[in-house]
Amino acid sequence: MNIIGHGIDIIECERIQLVWERHGDRFLRRVFTPREIDYCLTKRNPLPHLAGRFAAKEAVLKVLGTGWRGAICWTDVEVSKASSGQPIILLAGDSARIAREMKIQTVQISISHTQRYAAASAIGLGG
Repeated sequence: MNIIGHGIDIIECERIQLVWERHGDRFLRRVFTPREIDYCLTKRNPLPHLAGRFAAKEAVLKVLGTGWRGAICWTDVEVSKASSGQPIILLAGDSARIAREMKIQTVQISISHTQRYAAASAIGLGG
């Protein structure tokens, strides 16, 4: 497989906390899929997990070279888990269409977080 694109993102967890406090569940539903919300809210401290998924979504859109424009929705990029526990990316909507056009077959993701920061690196593979 060839590397078609790479994206990386880092975010302060406090930034996610402030938006969540200001907009509540409306923020969660706009940015995260129901499965992502369910997973994160089961954690003792969901904030780093939410921030990690936010960073992952940003990193994936950098792989696609799109940013948040056009018909792309936050929930078009979902962070799920393989049976091994490894995070995996599921694409839908325009994000999936763009990945197909770029001949990206899979997006590898790595997520890391502390109490203060979350980071993600994404690599689009194809060919």
